[in-house]
Amino acid sequence: MRPLPASASKACVALSGRLDLRAGGTLIRMGFGPSALRGFSVSSTGGRVEYRLARNAVVREFRKGRLSRLEVCDAHPELLRAARNVGVPLAEDCPICEETSMVHVTYVFGPRLPANGRCTSSPQELARLCGRADEVACYVVEVCPGCAWNHLVRMYPAGGCHRGAAGHTEDGGGQVRRPPSPVRQHRRTRRLR
Repeated sequence: MRPLPASASKACVALSGRLDLRAGGTLIRMGFGPSALRGFSVSSTGGRVEYRLARNAVVREFRKGRLSRLEVCDAHPELLRAARNVGVPLAEDCPICEETSMVHVTYVFGPRLPANGRCTSSPQELARLCGRADEVACYVVEVCPGCAWNHLVRMYPAGGCHRGAAGHTEDGGGQVRRPPSPVRQHRRTRRLR
């Protein structure tokens, strides 16, 4: 990232749609496109990020008529294929077409994974990837296979130091499954005797 002079910040935002953040008295250029996620590194201090407010804002703008259906229903063909074949079905209908049930598709990015990420096909595969020694970033996307609506639901770090500290995995439906604590497990085995 290159530092920019303070006088250039407004021009950069106006011309390139980028935000400049002040860090140590200098401005750092930061992009918002898909390329900004490429090479994203998860830090041990990072946490779960929910995108529900951004999603609701897009849906609200669509319902007001400020966004067309072509602008919001723009899922990539690979994402639609993943949604049809390995997506986790939800009980919620699409907020755009209001006809088709949505699905969650989870992608995992990290070291020794493909550059385009790994689309998990089962909760067991997700648990295996989240249990790795390397830190990974998991992205859950909601997709409507009918109209191609898609939006990022959440991002959460897993693996590495998050593996032991968090002690849980998340399935594609956003449900957190916590393993039983050792105390509960011990009590349960004592009762069975």
